[in-house]
Amino acid sequence: MFSGGQIATTDILDNYPGFPESISGLDFGQALEKQSRKFGVEIFFEQVAELALKQDGTFLTRTAKETYSTRVVILASGVNPRMLGVPGEKEFIGRGVSYCATCDGAFFQDSDLLVVGGGDAAIEEAIYLTRFARKVMIVHRRDELRAVKFLQEKAVSHEKIDFFFSHILKEIKGHNNVEIAILEDLVTKEEKQIKVDGVFFYVGHDPNTSFLKDISLSLTPGGFIKTSEKMETGVPGLYAAGDLRVKPLRQVITAASDGAIAAMAAVNFLEEL
Repeated sequence: MFSGGQIATTDILDNYPGFPESISGLDFGQALEKQSRKFGVEIFFEQVAELALKQDGTFLTRTAKETYSTRVVILASGVNPRMLGVPGEKEFIGRGVSYCATCDGAFFQDSDLLVVGGGDAAIEEAIYLTRFARKVMIVHRRDELRAVKFLQEKAVSHEKIDFFFSHILKEIKGHNNVEIAILEDLVTKEEKQIKVDGVFFYVGHDPNTSFLKDISLSLTPGGFIKTSEKMETGVPGLYAAGDLRVKPLRQVITAASDGAIAAMAAVNFLEEL
C-alpha cells in the first residue's frame, strides 16, 4: 500500500504550491509519509472494517488485525472511482477495464484505448495513456469537455487523441479480454462498434464511508459527509477531511487544508475535555 491516497495513482502533480518542476503523485505521497514519521506519527497499513462509538464517547476502530481505542478520530478515507454499470464493465475488470491509467497504462503498449469521461481526471489520464497507446479515444456524453481549458487544448491538439462527443458507452464485449466497445450517439440514437483493447473509466467517485454504518452522520444522498468549517461531523470528537466530505473543490491543496483545520480542532477538543 502507498501513502497519499488517490494522488499516489496520479502520474504528475503540477498544481501544488512549491513544486514548479512537477512531481509524481507516488513520490509526493511518499514524501508526506516521510515527513509525518519525522514528527513521530505512527502509520499502520490496515483495512478499517468498522468504526464504533461507545457510550462514554470513545471510538473503537476495528481492522482485521487490531482494535484501536481513541477519543478522537479524523476521517480521511477519501473516495473510490465510480463504476458506470454498463454490461461488460464488471466482467472485464483486470482484463481491459481499468480506473487508473498510471497503474495499468504500461500494459497497453501500441493498443487502441477508450477513455470514458470529460473532466480533468479523464483528460489528464487520456493524455498520459498516449505514452503507451497507438490511439486514445475519449467518449463524453456532452458536446464539450468539462476539463480546464489548458487540458482541453492539450488533448484536442494531440495527434493520438480522438473524440466522441454526445456519445455514451452502452456495452463492452470480448472473449478473454476487452475487444469491442458499443457506443450510442445521443443525437442520432445510432449505435456503433469500436475495436478497443482497453476501457478506462473516469465518471466520478463515491466516498469511502461504508465502515461508518453504525454511526449517525449527516450525509448527502451520494454519501458525502457534511461538516462545519472546523471539519466537525456533528459527533463529538469525530472529524472529516478531504474528498469524502462535502466541498466545492477536491484537490490535494484543499485536502491538506482540511487536515490542518481538523487536526487543530481535534487538539482543542481534547484540551477542553
